[in-house]
Amino acid sequence: MKFNGEINSFIRDFVKDLSENNAAIFAGAGLSKPCGFVNWKELLADIAEELELKIDLEDDLISLAQYHVNKTKGTAKLTRKIVEEFSHQAEPSDNHKILSRLPIRTYWTTNYDTLIEDSLKKAYKVADVKHKLSQLNVTRPKRDAVVYKMHGCVSDAAHAILYKQQYETYYRDHEPFVTALSGDLVSKTFLFIGFSFTDPNLDYVLSRLHTSTIKTHYCFVKREDADPRDDEETQQYKRRKQDFRVEDLRRYGIQPLLVDNYSDITEILEEIERRYLKKTVFISGSAESYGAWGKDEALKFIHNLSSVLVLKDRRIVNGFGWGIGSAVINGALDAIYQHPEKFSEDQLVMRPFPQFASSDQDLKVLWEEYRQRMIGLAGISIFVFGNKLDGEEIVIANGAIREAEISIEQNRIVIPVAATGFAAAEIYKLVKAKPELYDSHKWLLTVIDEIADPELPWTTIVKKISEAIIKLDR
Repeated sequence: MKFNGEINSFIRDFVKDLSENNAAIFAGAGLSKPCGFVNWKELLADIAEELELKIDLEDDLISLAQYHVNKTKGTAKLTRKIVEEFSHQAEPSDNHKILSRLPIRTYWTTNYDTLIEDSLKKAYKVADVKHKLSQLNVTRPKRDAVVYKMHGCVSDAAHAILYKQQYETYYRDHEPFVTALSGDLVSKTFLFIGFSFTDPNLDYVLSRLHTSTIKTHYCFVKREDADPRDDEETQQYKRRKQDFRVEDLRRYGIQPLLVDNYSDITEILEEIERRYLKKTVFISGSAESYGAWGKDEALKFIHNLSSVLVLKDRRIVNGFGWGIGSAVINGALDAIYQHPEKFSEDQLVMRPFPQFASSDQDLKVLWEEYRQRMIGLAGISIFVFGNKLDGEEIVIANGAIREAEISIEQNRIVIPVAATGFAAAEIYKLVKAKPELYDSHKWLLTVIDEIADPELPWTTIVKKISEAIIKLDR
């Protein structure tokens, strides 16, 4: 999909916010609807029928819920509706999965379902869920993300925020939530996803967006569809009204992002993930022998490659391969410590392989899972050397070959430095036989061919790789 200038600008800025751990999500009902959960109109359809009202004619759904509470003198049926509609198991959507893989540490939602925390768990992340006041001053150990469910959770449906009186007293009854949200709105860049102009939560959320500090947030908005049942005048009226509502978002510091289809949102999130991942480079390799390079030259090459990547503001992921890992660490730390005000140790992610099986799990199975997760952290995989000692014989490291296969399976950009020989040379043959892997950046094949030349100085190889990685970012 080709994105317009406004969407491209958003993607670029949001990727930067992700890199700075400064991004947050505010999720509405639309994020959960593709998973089989109801929206507000569907949730209250039976309630409207009991009141002898037509749900299609109702816009103020919060008041509709209040009418039912007034009539029945209680909330038992509303509570039961939440339990019935949101208790069933559902698979997180593609949008949930993408968001959970990104380094987003703050989620706010008005949804009652558990899809956000479920998707985080599947991404091997620990979610600290806050759906009631008593949870706000307790921090879950080793948490990766905080999920603020400001209107409650299906697990405690009796205390969910449902009807108008609860909204009217929210500032007083849930002041700590309001304070926490206000702080996040000042310090983080929010992406509102899953809200529509018929969502009763939207106005109440927007009313809390007035802060003393103006910060740009973003909101996906689907363009008004032409309803064949409407005449031309009615269609124009609906489009004009949407234009006014979209423009009104700017009053709250929200930049509307107009899309034609909901599937466009998934494509935008996928592009955000691709661009973010390209900021992280996985260096794969091991070396019992450095071949014609010799140990000193090989370690200088790896040290400088790692250092240059950090200086280009990239994160490095490495499995601490034998004969390679120390040079990767030294090169990265050399760059970081020379410029501590600009670079951080967070740019170096070391994942040494476990050497002993645990819980009776086969070590090979454990390594496979470990490789999948490690490669999943990066968008670019660089392969150097790749050999090991088998008895008294130097052989190609099959682990490096497997890491190349996983990189291809995960649609990562593979850059083998065939000049270093061994597994890297085999991986070069593998990708050359699959030029379609580089359809989005055909020029990279020329670079890969150039760094396959064993006569090329290692300094030139480092230069060509660093230039290619910068170009991939454009």
